[in-house]
Amino acid sequence: MNYYEQQPINRTEKEHTVKVNNRKNLEITGVNDVDSFDNEEFLLETVMGYLIIRGQNLQLKNLDVSEGMVTIKGKVYELSYVDEHQQGKAKGFFSKLFK
Repeated sequence: MNYYEQQPINRTEKEHTVKVNNRKNLEITGVNDVDSFDNEEFLLETVMGYLIIRGQNLQLKNLDVSEGMVTIKGKVYELSYVDEHQQGKAKGFFSKLFK
């Protein structure tokens, strides 16, 4: 056995998944922070970048910060990720919009 085979693999990065059920329920893992939300838009900071969720009658049903899991209920129209070089712009824009 070499050195690498003897050492346990320590995975520090969280997994990121998005499950959509009938466009009405979202389960998202790998969430670092919920930056802002209202009944039409959520801005989530995930391990894969910022995720914008747009829809109608959106409600935060479950938030587990320790596990990085968020559950959202409502009619989902759009899911989009913001590229790394645009993260600062998105956060600034949405922070101003939802103050």
